[in-house]
Amino acid sequence: MADRKAQLTIEGLDAPIDLPIYSGTAGPEVIDVRDLVKSGYFTYDPGFVSTASCESGITFIDGANGILLHRGYPIDQLADHSNFTEMAYLLLEGELPNDEQYEDFNSRIRNHTMVHEQIANFFKGFRRDAHPMAVMCGVAGALSAFYHDSLDITKEYDREVSAIRLIAKMPTLAAMCYKYNIGQPFMYPRNDLDYAENFLYMMFGNPCEEFKVNPVMAKAMDRIFMLHADHEQNASTSTVRLAGSTGANPFACVSAGIAALWGPAHGGANEAVLNMLAEIGDESEENIQRYVDRAKDKNDPFRLMGFGHRVYRNFDPRAKVMKETCDEVLSELGMGDDPRLKIAKRLEEIALEDDYFIERKLYPNVDFYSGIILKALGVPTNMFTVIFAVARTIGWVSHWNEMIANGVRIGRPRQLYTGYTQRDYPSQG
Repeated sequence: MADRKAQLTIEGLDAPIDLPIYSGTAGPEVIDVRDLVKSGYFTYDPGFVSTASCESGITFIDGANGILLHRGYPIDQLADHSNFTEMAYLLLEGELPNDEQYEDFNSRIRNHTMVHEQIANFFKGFRRDAHPMAVMCGVAGALSAFYHDSLDITKEYDREVSAIRLIAKMPTLAAMCYKYNIGQPFMYPRNDLDYAENFLYMMFGNPCEEFKVNPVMAKAMDRIFMLHADHEQNASTSTVRLAGSTGANPFACVSAGIAALWGPAHGGANEAVLNMLAEIGDESEENIQRYVDRAKDKNDPFRLMGFGHRVYRNFDPRAKVMKETCDEVLSELGMGDDPRLKIAKRLEEIALEDDYFIERKLYPNVDFYSGIILKALGVPTNMFTVIFAVARTIGWVSHWNEMIANGVRIGRPRQLYTGYTQRDYPSQG
């Protein structure tokens, strides 16, 4: 039942239109406009900035106060005390696991990391220099051709098996994209390694020598996975939900999410940060300041990538954790003298001190720091968004599963039509 109701008065109508108002457990109240169409009206909200597209209990964001909660737990607490596998269970199941549940969940993920051997043949159809995200879109969707034994989305068991398979196999596919791109043999996953360690092993190991994963690097990668795991109804998650509303299988839905994530305004932001640093190039104070001044000029197309956020009107709560991880990684690797990283650190200092950025609350966001970390780890920029996709898979499948379990009506947005009205085809002759 609605807590209250709003009344919409429209000139020319005899009576106002009653619209129910609902209150969630947190966040703004929501005006239910579903019946507005019965009176001959649509709402108009380009970008859906004022539209609640669904009901969800997974993630909550308070952008004004810089709050991010997963199932009620603050992201900084999860980053300090949890790990990606435990957080994946939390997002998918709704509660933190006990020891027995954690071991079972972790074991199931480890035992599903392999992909069918014929999937390797898919890679041969791509150019070696293809962007890894182009390859990832294709091979992720192709999983449904190999794991079609559990695709009855009306069955909870099938949804759970598909979710486990996606979470487990995405790092394997991502590492395969990288290895194919650089012409090295694929590395099979190892069940004795944890999630982040296994990914780094498949990325950087080779059959010719023993590869030991640096624990600082593994911790950093685990943090990157955690901090990108879910972010409410963003563009890619909304894409997964919209695709899922048609009854499409979860592998196809995740492939659609990967395509949406690819955009530089979404998952490609950390790659754009490194491209920006490369454009700045010279680490001299005078040159850096020149680019900062360009960013302040509204008539100049140059923008500082990795600053500010669509949702957060305060500091990105993930950025603080990522900054700490960034400092740990750079210290471990002794990379304080890297020219590009020097530029990044100076840009960070300017943004935190300059009134222009402070007044507009343009603080470094999670993409700014994650790009620096990934570069320090030796990950090429064209793999940044692929790693984001690995992390975000748990968010996608959690929202997909929640939506299917609660019942879903196919998504069908409408429009404000501004084209021609009906006109006749010109007569011939």
